[in-house]
Amino acid sequence: MKSKSPKYNHLKLLGKAVERYPAAPSAATLETFDNRYPARDYWIQFECPEFTSMCPVTGQPDFAAVTIDYVPDKLCIETKSLKFYLASYRNTRSFNEEIVNRILDDLIEACKPRRALVHGKFAARGGINVTVDAAFPSDAEIPEFRRYRPENPKP
Repeated sequence: MKSKSPKYNHLKLLGKAVERYPAAPSAATLETFDNRYPARDYWIQFECPEFTSMCPVTGQPDFAAVTIDYVPDKLCIETKSLKFYLASYRNTRSFNEEIVNRILDDLIEACKPRRALVHGKFAARGGINVTVDAAFPSDAEIPEFRRYRPENPKP
């Protein structure tokens, strides 16, 4: 197997066998690498269709599909670290709205994107679905490709 390029030596998870996920979410889990195209605005999208967390009151599991869209500035998020970060919510008791906003806050702390949107579509509990969108900057317009989803088609 080829060894890792020295410019990526700061990445702690990629290319290494890791036996456990972090016990709790932390922006420090998110690793970054230099954006090779910082002069260009382009969107990166991560989809996590099997996100899990726990209800803060009952401790029962909550299931969701979480999508993260962002326009990087100088740094991009490394995907294996994102996988570990999202998995750390498995034992985290929190309301759905708090989780989506926390993910956005941690993404901003880790890579300081130009724009970002975190979308969480949580499975029904008690017959009610919860969908949460958190955007950065907070007054940012949601990009058209996210505004029109299969569950929310164009008018």
